[in-house]
Amino acid sequence: MLFGCDYSGNSDAICKNNPEICADLHHDSWCFYEKGDLIRQRYQLKQTPLPTGKQVYRQLTLLEDYNHCIELAAGVKHIIHKERTNDRARAFGLSSQSLARLQASIQSSQDPYLVYYRWSRFNDQAALNLLLTAQAEGKITDPQLLAPMAAYYLKSDPARAKALYLEVFSIASPSEFDPDWLLGLASLYRQQQDLEKTYLLSKANVLMSKQKVSQPQMLALLNGNKELAQMLDQEAQQLVDSISSGDFKHSRFLTLLAKD
Repeated sequence: MLFGCDYSGNSDAICKNNPEICADLHHDSWCFYEKGDLIRQRYQLKQTPLPTGKQVYRQLTLLEDYNHCIELAAGVKHIIHKERTNDRARAFGLSSQSLARLQASIQSSQDPYLVYYRWSRFNDQAALNLLLTAQAEGKITDPQLLAPMAAYYLKSDPARAKALYLEVFSIASPSEFDPDWLLGLASLYRQQQDLEKTYLLSKANVLMSKQKVSQPQMLALLNGNKELAQMLDQEAQQLVDSISSGDFKHSRFLTLLAKD
């Protein structure tokens, strides 16, 4: 006997028992992860009488991911099974319509996640103003929303940008921390010509993201000072450790980075 075949995490079982959830999706194995994540999120929303703005925001982003993936897949011509190509093209058209309907349904929402979606996707200035007001009133506490607002303030209000980035670093859990946030704060210090902190944060990003980087370019930030780079490399690892352990807000790095 196979256990779990009707478990809600099984996308095939969800489609079998809730065909309307999957009616606009394709049938073959392309976009496997995007399709599965979307199906499970749709099922979750179906079970939720009053979904939160965050849940609807996730639905929007997952539908975007699926729509983009299936658009690319629809361009791959299947020589033998032409019906598969047609099925992907159908799914792209229908999922585009589903995305447009869902986007239209949130146009008057005041929920911060959906306001952020309108600003980030459509450059909706009214939505931006709502978001800025909500943040100023302390109504936004999710680092996923605070981080892009920090980036928004980088040029116009560096002090506020720094404060927001440090708040994000302090409240984000290790699992949700985005290494790119380190680069956002690094760019602020570079604007201020504080190249040691620029190096420190950039190196921490490299360590967290495991991205390859040109060491000569990194050293150029420090005028080729290898001894200083070695010291900052050690500091960067300690910074990463404090973030990965969820202890940043209690670490010396919060004080260090908060200094002018």
